[in-house]
Amino acid sequence: MTLTERLDLDPGGRVYAPGVGRNGLFIGELAARGGTTRKALRLYETAGILPAPRRTASGYRVYDAEALRLLGFVRQAQRLGFTLGEIKEIVGIKRAGRAPCPHVRDLVRRKADELDQRLEDLQQVRNGLRHLLKRWRSAPRGAAAVCPHIEHTRRTMR
Repeated sequence: MTLTERLDLDPGGRVYAPGVGRNGLFIGELAARGGTTRKALRLYETAGILPAPRRTASGYRVYDAEALRLLGFVRQAQRLGFTLGEIKEIVGIKRAGRAPCPHVRDLVRRKADELDQRLEDLQQVRNGLRHLLKRWRSAPRGAAAVCPHIEHTRRTMR
């Protein structure tokens, strides 16, 4: 056995090359290839996003190539702002044999609209902060509970 091989301690003790454990990937190998953690994989499994993998006689998870492809989808969907609930819903539609793309398009449209609103709200906050800085006085007048600059701004921006 070389350093690049792994000994399977199950009865019958076979030797497997790295990345292949009984025709699949062990959880750490899948995590490394998929750019995530073992904990995240277990979470995806518990949430019903990843199907439960096969197990070795000693209880180790063994994932197939489809799990790696599905993990790629999950990671990209997360980067695009999809929640785990939304991802689970999309994967469920696909597993039911239906095309998920019309549903995904609706989600994307809604997310884009929500982002537009958030950006608008953030621009208003930024404008308020800039307004505060423009009107800043080194020694503000009047009593205040904490900071008259903020308290005065709150009254004038209503």
